[in-house]
Amino acid sequence: MKILQILTAEKQALFWQIVRYGVTGLFVTACQAAIYWTLAAPIGLHPQIANGIGYLAAVLIGYVTHSAFTFRGHGSRDNQTARGIRFVAVSLVSYALNALWVWLCVTHMQWPEWSPIPAMIFVTPAVVFGLNRQWVFR
Repeated sequence: MKILQILTAEKQALFWQIVRYGVTGLFVTACQAAIYWTLAAPIGLHPQIANGIGYLAAVLIGYVTHSAFTFRGHGSRDNQTARGIRFVAVSLVSYALNALWVWLCVTHMQWPEWSPIPAMIFVTPAVVFGLNRQWVFR
């Protein structure tokens, strides 16, 4: 990739970190969706309970994969417990942002159910990446 050659080493590292974040995010999202669907559809668990269980699993899977893959070698490695608490706090921000998009688009604006998805796909991950990079995995 010629474009990467003109970037500084720091910007190249950031680029590849964003790529790893995207790959990891897709994996974590797929895991959450699979857990949600399995519990809600075939098993028949209430959809909100299934979603909550999927979310909790995604937080655990996300912490492990982001630690080992996305943000490997980024910043200093501080106390694991403190980092884990910060990661959970950021995941709650993510959950709250997505709930906000649903409320704003579907409930308040009365737009179709798919309308919050663009914000969930583009805005929330951008915010969460910044928080993870600057606060969690610093």
